[in-house]
Formats: sequence, structure tokens, C-alpha cells
Amino acid sequence: MKLSSAVTLSALLLGCLSPAAAEISNGVVKIGVLNDQSSLFADATGQGSVVAAKLAIEDFEAKHPDIKVELLTADHQNKADVGSTIARRWRDVDNIDAIVDVPNSAVALALNELLRGSRVAFLPSSAATTDLTGPACSPNTVQWVFDTYALANSTGRAVTKSGGDSWFFVTTNFAFGTSLEANGGKVIGSVKHPLNTPDFSSFLLAAQTSGAKIIGLANVGGDTINALKQAAEFGIGASDKQRIAALLIFINDVHALGLQSAQGLLLTTAFYWDLNESTRAWSKRFYDRNGQKMPNMNHAGVYSTIRAYLEAVARKKSDDGPQVVEEMKSSEIDDPLFAHLKIRPDGRAIHDMYLAKVKSPAQSKKPWDYYEIQSTIPADEAFKPLTDGNCPILKR
Repeated sequence: MKLSSAVTLSALLLGCLSPAAAEISNGVVKIGVLNDQSSLFADATGQGSVVAAKLAIEDFEAKHPDIKVELLTADHQNKADVGSTIARRWRDVDNIDAIVDVPNSAVALALNELLRGSRVAFLPSSAATTDLTGPACSPNTVQWVFDTYALANSTGRAVTKSGGDSWFFVTTNFAFGTSLEANGGKVIGSVKHPLNTPDFSSFLLAAQTSGAKIIGLANVGGDTINALKQAAEFGIGASDKQRIAALLIFINDVHALGLQSAQGLLLTTAFYWDLNESTRAWSKRFYDRNGQKMPNMNHAGVYSTIRAYLEAVARKKSDDGPQVVEEMKSSEIDDPLFAHLKIRPDGRAIHDMYLAKVKSPAQSKKPWDYYEIQSTIPADEAFKPLTDGNCPILKR
């Protein structure tokens, strides 16, 4: 009887310690969406990213009901110290397994160092700095949607091919804008403006009088929207002789502007909801859950990043960050939103980018029908070559 009881107890213990549960810390995979929910990037990420994360978790749990996933969210307020404090608490107290989204390069770089060497996977799908997969690359980090090189290179390459061979930049006076400006073809002039400035008139008039064929807006969020509104008021960029290209703008920004103000604008995007049947199907689900607002590329990136991360967790039967990131890098990723996608050894996820032109009101045939895709920039051409990134992981 003692032997029988011992065998039964052993069997029960083995059943409780199944491979799927044994190496997942605390029996649950915890994912944190850390972003701006109250300021400059709130529309570009914010609650839309939370919706995208929930969709990814629901889809994963439908396939893997034996793996429990929990979602945490917080607002980093675009402050590196606030973001670091939240991430440190998540890591040390809440046993977080992965942190996703993280717009604002200063916050992302701070977290990249904080999480380096830990067991937390860092998945900054909305951060723009190339340093995350360059000099600051980490075994814990995967960067998903875009970076400043891909945006400027893709826009510059595609627009130059169509005849826009001279540029004047209106640039945010911080590292993001400067990095964008450095990659954009033949630059005949530039002006820098402070973050969140309300008046772009002098900057836009300087760009107009420069004679450049393309006025490049190397800024983001509210600054881009205000610049485009004021450009429309002055009639700047309305002629084929001088066009405006926004190096980082989201479909929600175009929606806020309206097609009357945004028509003719050139932009680069990694995702468009109406690109194909797969993007349309997912976007309809997002639309229904997000107050009838279509997703932008950041929201798509949160969904796809979490989806790929969780599938790697399931394959490894572990939520150890560096191990899961390594699994993500070594796997073929069949992604419904970004199509052909692979993750390089430096942590950069590469995929095609698209040059789009904003439609006129007459061209738009349905709600959120805003973009006309002009050309596709292949992944290997869009992103900085692996050998040029100076990622120290590659040297080891």
C-alpha cells in the first residue's frame, strides 16, 4: 500500500509539473504594455495598443489553453525615470516576463539597459531609435515595426525615385528628428523646432522659400498634425512642384487632420489596414473593440510582437527572456499583418515597408480609406544593413 501510494503521489506530482508549466515562472506569462496614455503619443499607442495586446493574448490562449497569460498596463508619461521606475517594479515585484510597445526612444533606451541581463524580454515595438539594434543591442531585445533609418531611408529612396531629389527638413530639435534628417537624400536646408511648439509659420515659410521639391517633416504626433494643418492654411505643399513628406505619421493622425488638409501627403508605413484580406480581417476585429477606429502600424506591431513572443514561449516551454528572444530569432514567423518577416541576430525584425500617398476626399470611397500605396520597399532595402549597425552581440 505504501509503494502504491508513493507511485500515485509521484504520478500526481509529475502531472502537475508538466513541461508547459514547469519552466513558466509562477505558472503565468505576464506581459506589460508600457506606453504614453496621456500625451504626445497617446493616440499613436495608448489604449489602442492595449486592445491589440488583448487580441493577441485571446488568439494565443485559444490555441494554447494550458498556458495562462496576464496583461499589465501603465503610462510612462514620456519620461525615462517614470518608465524605469514602472519597469523596475514590474521586474522585481510583479515578476513581469515581457514589456511591449514603449514609444519614446529615451524611455526605450533606459529600459533596454535596465532589462539587459535579466530574465525579462524587452519588445519595444513602437520605439524609433536605431541604437536598440545598433550600439545598444541586447540579447533581451527585439525591435519590431520601424526605426528612424527605415522611415527616412524608405521615404527618401522612394520619393527620390519619383523625382523628389531635393529636400528641406522641418525637424524636431531632439535625437529622433536629427536621426531622421540625416538619412534623407540631398538636403538643401533645415530648421529645427522645439517639441510641442504651437506655431510652425516661420519654419514652414523657410521651407517654402527654399525651393526644395520636398518638405520633409521629421517630427511626430501633435507636432506633425499642427505643421500639416498650418501648411494647408498657407497653401504650402499643395503644388506638384513642392510636396510634403511626413517621415513618421500614423493613420490616426491623418484621420484627425481630415483628407482635405492631408491629401497628397507622402508617408512611409509598415502596415495598412486595407492592404490585403488578412490585414482587413484583423483590423475589423480591432475596429469593433477600439471605438470604431482602425489600427495604425504601432497597434499592429503590438499584436504581432506579442503573438510571436507567446508562440516562442510555447515552443520553448519557458518564459525566460533571453531564451525566448533567441527562439524568436531562430524561427520562421508566419505573420498575418506583416507577411514575410524575420528577426535578425541584432534583434531587428525586418519586413517590407510601403510608400503611401494620402487620398483626396473624392478618391476615398469608405471610412478610413485614406492611403494609396505607391510602392513597396523590400525589407532588405528598407532597414539598415546588419553589418552597418555596430551591434556588439555580433562581434561575440
